[in-house]
This record gives sequence, C-alpha cells and structure tokens, in this order.
Amino acid sequence: MNAPDRNIRPEIRQLDEAAVNRIAAGEVVERPASAVKELVENALDAAATRVDIAYADGGKTLIRVRDDGHGMSAQDLPLALSRHATSKIDGTDLLNIRSFGFRGEALPSLGAVGRLTLTTRTTGEEGATLSVDGGRIGAVRPEAAQYGTTVTLRDLFHATPARLKFMRSDRAEAQAIADVVKRLAMAEPYVSFTLSDVSNNEARQIFRADAAQGALFDALEERMATILGREFTDNALRIDAEREGLHLTGLAALPTYSRGAAVAQYLFVNGRPVRDKMLLGALRAAYADVLSRDRHPVVALFLNCDPELVDVNVHPAKSEVRFRDPGLARGLVVSALRHALAGAGHRASSTVGGAMLGAMQPQGTPQRYQMDRPSGAAIRSAYQMQAPQGLAEAPALWSEPQGVSARHDAPVDGPQEAPLGAARAQVHENYIIAQTTRGMVIVDQHAAHERLVYERLKRQRAENGVASQALLIPEIVELSAHETAHLLELAPDLAALGLVIEAFGGASIIVRETPAILGQMNAAGLLRDILDELADLGQSQSLEARIDAVLSRMACHGSVRSGRVMRVEEMNALLREMEATPLSGQCNHGRPTYVELGLDDIEKLFGRR
Repeated sequence: MNAPDRNIRPEIRQLDEAAVNRIAAGEVVERPASAVKELVENALDAAATRVDIAYADGGKTLIRVRDDGHGMSAQDLPLALSRHATSKIDGTDLLNIRSFGFRGEALPSLGAVGRLTLTTRTTGEEGATLSVDGGRIGAVRPEAAQYGTTVTLRDLFHATPARLKFMRSDRAEAQAIADVVKRLAMAEPYVSFTLSDVSNNEARQIFRADAAQGALFDALEERMATILGREFTDNALRIDAEREGLHLTGLAALPTYSRGAAVAQYLFVNGRPVRDKMLLGALRAAYADVLSRDRHPVVALFLNCDPELVDVNVHPAKSEVRFRDPGLARGLVVSALRHALAGAGHRASSTVGGAMLGAMQPQGTPQRYQMDRPSGAAIRSAYQMQAPQGLAEAPALWSEPQGVSARHDAPVDGPQEAPLGAARAQVHENYIIAQTTRGMVIVDQHAAHERLVYERLKRQRAENGVASQALLIPEIVELSAHETAHLLELAPDLAALGLVIEAFGGASIIVRETPAILGQMNAAGLLRDILDELADLGQSQSLEARIDAVLSRMACHGSVRSGRVMRVEEMNALLREMEATPLSGQCNHGRPTYVELGLDDIEKLFGRR
C-alpha cells in the first residue's frame, strides 16, 4: 500500500445524489432478500391485508411486490423516491417508532442500483406509475391499477456491477428470500402472503399463508403450523408472560423437539424480526439445563413493549435492537421459558414415538383388518374353548388371560389411568414397560432417575445455598480497572453461589472462597470466563452453569444404573415421581426419558388397523 503524498491536500467535495443513494443502498440492500424485506415491510406499514411476492433468478433479474394497502397519490410518487422522505414519522421523536420502516431510504436506494417501477392507486384517485433507472427518475404517468401498490424491481445491482460478483447462486438467493418472507409472515398472522418463482416465464408458487382467524394464540398456532409444520405446534408450549412493561408471547418447543443447529429460532421485537445476540443468549440460558451444547431449541417468541423502551435505530437493516433495560428483557425471556418448561412436567415430544414406530419394521406385508372388541364374557368363553388339553376343566386358571385382566376386577400393579401408567415388566435390566389406558410407555430407567436426582439436588441448592470453602492461600487475580469494577458489582451474586471476592488494591481482585462442590479450580480462569460472558451477553451464567454441571454429574453417578433389576413397586414409584417432577420428560442432556406408543399405533404395526 502506497503512503499518501503529504504535499497534496485532498479536497473536500459534496457527493452527488446518485453516489449518495448507491452508498445508502450498500448499507440497506445487501442482497435480493434485503430488497424483498424492505418492500414487504412497506406493504405491511400500508395496512395491507394481502401481499404477493414474485421473483426470477433468485431475485437478481426481477422482484415484484404487490399489496392491497392504502396506496399513494400521483403527487406522492416523486417524493416517495426522495431520500429521507417518509409518511411514518415526522422526525421529532426517533424513540417512538411504531412502524417497520422510518428512514425513507429503501425506495431511493433500490432505484439507485436497479430499474424500479412504482404503480399505485389510492381511494378516490386514478392510478399512476413512475419509473427510475439507476437513479434517473422519469415522469409520472397515469396507469390502470388496482387499489394498493405494486413495486417492480428489475436487474438489481445493474448500476453497480461489482456488487453482482458477491451474489450467491440463484438457489441460495431464493432460499434467503423465502426465509425473509416466512419471518414477516410469522409477525403478521392476520395478513395473507404468497411467494412465487416466475423464472423462465413459469410461475411456481413457493409459499402460501392465508390470513389466520381467531384469537392471538389460535392465529399464531395456525400460522406457525403453515410455516414450521404441525409437528412444531403439537410439541410447543404457549408462552405468555409480562414484567414491568414488557410482554412476551409465542411458542417454544419441548427440549426433546430440538435441532442440530440454531436455524429455527425466530425472535421478534414489537413485531419486527430481529437477530439480537442478547435475546439469543437468553434463549440458550433458558434451555441450558435441558439441552446438550450440540442441540438447539425451536422457538417463535414475540417481545412487545412501549417503543420508547427499545431503540430500533441502531442498525441500517434494523435487524438489531437495543433495550433501555437489557437485563429486564433477558430476565423475562429466561424466566418465562423456564417456567413453561417446568410446567410441562414429564411431557416429551410426540415425535419420539413417531421415530420409534418408523424404526419398527413388521415382517412381511400383513393383510390389514379391523380388530373387533368383544365383550369380557365373550373373551372368557373364547379362551376357555382355546384352553390346552388338561386345562379345559379348570376355567379359573384360564378364563382371565393376563393380557386382558385390566378390563375386569383383577388387581392391577399401579394405576393404568396415570399419565405414565402401571409398570408391567423390565427388559434388558434398563427399560420399564408400563401399560396405560391409551397404549404403552417404555421408560429408560437410568435417564429418568438421572433427571429426578438432578432436580432434587437443585432444590436442595436453592433451599440451602451453595456451600463455599475458604482457600488456604487466597488467589490474587490481576485485571483491568474496568473489569475489576464490573466484577465487584456482581460480588453479592457471586457470593450466593459460593465465590467470595474482594478488592485488593489497584486493579486486583482477591478470591477468598470458592464453591466447595467444584473442588480444586482455576479461580482466575473462572473470573475471566465470567467477564467474557458479561461482555458478550451483559450477564454471566458461567459459575451457575459450572455448578449445575457438577450436580448433573453427581446425579448421573447417583441414579439407578443400567443393569439393575427393579421390583414392580420400585418401577411404579419411579413412574409416579416422574409425573410429579418438572422436566422429567428429558434427561440432563436433552434426550427423552420415555417413549409412548398409542394402542392404535401398536395395532397398525401388526396390521390390525
């Protein structure tokens, strides 16, 4: 790189309007999906009840967004293509933003890098159209048009060809467009959306979501079933919590319905899709106790508050937000999710049973038939006729077959009507077979007891606190003045977890006591981990997570081991405790503790249905 010539003074000049718009487009319009996002948000701000999106070649050659919103007048069209011209705010209060858009940059930015055509009609006026090509605005012309607005963008980035080199394949860009549309469709369940690929002059519908009906949660579940599938809504918990002006609603999946990557985590703030690292950190913290590190929860959460409590003007694409009280928002997400997961009790994902059925392959192709349900008297008579020779004269030994005894007055080992039923057998010294009124349950005794012991240990910790041990030689940790001040603010919270720290002159901290449960440990390393988490998320869970990890290991070693033969009474006691213990549907690592099979499913395996 050549050094600048200090003898030549650079001249300060005003950039022309076209250059300014192309620079703004570089911030606002990163790829075709960014253009779709801006245009669909404009449609939603216009009170549209239907939005139709079409694209060709991954959005590189064509993007068209049509809505039935309130439209614009012919006089408004030139102004709409001027930078920082908007109908959504008056500029007096940038902290009271109640719309998706507010900067007035999207349309002029798109017009600066592509060929843009606006066609619109509003109530009581004729339709009008206006085109702009590479920043050059044409004249307003009359146009026959439906009520609402249609924005057509062709040849995106033709005015900045270098940008085209950074575009990905048509398929990748099309996938990004679909993701943007689906996120906005989640935010607006009462609006209809369609997305079509019109490449090669062939219209192919990619996505459709009709306007949902009913109350908020019913509409939300209907929309989520359309986008994420019915399996998600069947295995999701409703979230509804409020604290100091913040209101959190949405759906959060059970831990046993998780993903191998964080690709299904949808977060919204005042209806705006965001990717906020603080909220994502809160999500990880809420599920930390029920999922292993390589699994990720599936959620769709909506955080609503007064616009003055959150700043959305911190990112050109408006994908990040800043809360006035980030700790309050984070705490609400963590506590609401943990409360909902605990309230789910022993419930596990229904997909676990489906996966088990998929793994079972019946031998041959049996002829299916409808199984009759004879009466108890008919069963006794039939079994008496089928009795082996020598037992026909002893009906008492044969008339009550074991498989149907629950239908009569014979005693039952445990309540079948209980959610997890009555224990019937133990196989391979690890799996409990229980019979329910609807089918059967198979329980992994070690995984189930591990969760029960872990929850018991956590309750004891909450009641009695974390015991600490004084260090024979206190450890001195050298930090920066800022880091020291930050840690000392947290000293009371750390002491409650067994870590006692004090200031030690200058920028040093002395560690006098550590949690006894952690044994010998690197105090300096722990403090630096806490500081890193504070810098990243604004709050640290490092110490608590380490203690929980130790409790989890203790629970694993202290639980019923695989290979131990259990009596019926012990098996039933385990089932009853599972029903009464939060989170018992999954072990400490997020794996299911039991699988449930309905009687109908079992009969299908044998061709009886």
